Amino acid sequence: MAEDLPVLVVGATGFLGSQVVDELLRRGKSVRALVRPQSNAAKLEAKGVRIARGDMLDAASLIAAMTGVSAVVSTAAGYTRNDKNAHAIDTYGNSNLAVAAKYAAVPRFVLISIVTSDQTPQIPHFWNKKLAEDRLEELGVPFVALRPGAFFDQAVGMGGDPFKKGRFVWLGSKDARLTFVLASDVASYLAQAVDADIVEGERIDIGWTRPVTMQEAAELAERHAGKPIKVMAVPSGAIAGLGKVTSRIMPLVSDMASMVAWFETGKYVADVTRQEQVFGPPPTPEEAIAQVAARYGH
Repeated sequence: MAEDLPVLVVGATGFLGSQVVDELLRRGKSVRALVRPQSNAAKLEAKGVRIARGDMLDAASLIAAMTGVSAVVSTAAGYTRNDKNAHAIDTYGNSNLAVAAKYAAVPRFVLISIVTSDQTPQIPHFWNKKLAEDRLEELGVPFVALRPGAFFDQAVGMGGDPFKKGRFVWLGSKDARLTFVLASDVASYLAQAVDADIVEGERIDIGWTRPVTMQEAAELAERHAGKPIKVMAVPSGAIAGLGKVTSRIMPLVSDMASMVAWFETGKYVADVTRQEQVFGPPPTPEEAIAQVAARYGH
């Protein structure tokens, strides 16, 4: 029966993908993970996950990994890995996933995308997600794309406990209002999307009940830290300048600069109407920040 077939997770060793694996296992799903030949899969195997060795740039390996699955969840992204093949992964790799899903007749493909990706051709890693959606649609693969905002917990957690340190590090203006999410919530939604009653081809924005600025987030966090939290913001102009100077050796910097400039337009905002219908009430900023604080023991 289809419900007994495994769910393939692409990107299972990553920050988000590993949480998706845990969510699927909690829901009683059998999980298969696509893992590159050189990657260590011991932690996944210890959880009972079956390993399919392959690579997004090797279409044949993808077809083999997708054969006999009930669904595919892809959280893979070359950009966030800062991989030397980042561009190839985010372009050819995503196209290969769509082609393989078509050949393997995957019943549902769940793609992690990005909010407003269809409005931002100037941001390569955003636009590549939009193109990945389009490729799945063009090939007739049954899919749903979840489009979350910025990962708050990942952003403020770099370098240790930000509540204890009393500072949030941020790129761009601390006063730009935008949509944030928690990776744990997105992982839960991705796992739910495998079976959810969703129309094929839907793109669903994911976020909190309202957009906030990083300054507002810091003020909410102060309640849990018991002390002031300062926002250390890197000006967007400085990022853009670095991108021009280092474009040959750090091509992702200019991509980042374009992203930060988009944040500052105030247009990086999710419409969570469909999210609420499918997955239930979105978290408030207060609830989400309290959850992050609790993880650090505050």
